[in-house]
Amino acid sequence: MGKFFISILLFAGLFHSSLANAQPADTTLPVKVKHIEPLYVDLIRDLGARKGEREWNIGFGSAHLNNYTEVTTLVEYEFAPVNRLGFEIEVPFTFSLGTHNQEEPLPGNRLDGLKLATQYTFLVSPRFNTSAAIGYLNEFELTSFNKYGKEQIVRANLMHPFLVVAKSWKNNFHTMLITGPEWEKEMRSRGTELYFHANGSIHYSVPATKSVIGMEVNTLVSKDFTSVVLRPQMRVTVSKTSKVGLVAGIPMDTRYDSYSFFVRWIYEPKMKVKVKR
Repeated sequence: MGKFFISILLFAGLFHSSLANAQPADTTLPVKVKHIEPLYVDLIRDLGARKGEREWNIGFGSAHLNNYTEVTTLVEYEFAPVNRLGFEIEVPFTFSLGTHNQEEPLPGNRLDGLKLATQYTFLVSPRFNTSAAIGYLNEFELTSFNKYGKEQIVRANLMHPFLVVAKSWKNNFHTMLITGPEWEKEMRSRGTELYFHANGSIHYSVPATKSVIGMEVNTLVSKDFTSVVLRPQMRVTVSKTSKVGLVAGIPMDTRYDSYSFFVRWIYEPKMKVKVKR
């Protein structure tokens, strides 16, 4: 399944690149519609990504669970080798903090895994202020540090094809939906768990400023439970190349999720190519 989606995306990107190379050389870039992406479940690259775009993300979050606090960090790199095709590499870590006198041992600290993803924008419509893309994310989940040498390092493989549809409205509102199934394959088991993601968001770009406020709703559905988390958020511009996003997590059912907080620093180097108007 994963190889199939990756092959489609690579073929689409190479086909798009070959068409561009067949045309006379131009220093301009293709038009794209401005969309506001969510801060928690973000995109692989901007919709309508332009060749040469790059972005670094550093994230930090915390959640208070039953008897301990879980701290997460991540480092993420996004880039677009050709127009409309983006790739992402993410390395997340999780640390468990708690008291020494506990009835249950703390989960081990771990490098959560390695996330590799790609995304191709197949629709850019300035007339309707709408864009759409397909993508694929593959994550290799790793075991905790204290189990290295005792268990398999790779605990599970997650395969997640997805669809993105976004629309920008004339009144400074932006809406987006990221959705698709996810298969989780445990390395020590023949079984495969199936989940379904539906992540919707609405954002408002504050006039005369570069600030954004909004709401992200993360929904995860399985055969045993349904998880819904509301994530009010805001993003402020620090400099011409840096932004900071703040996100709060409010679960609809604390049996499956906990209250949380997340901050994301976004660094996007400037493009040196003229943009087609």
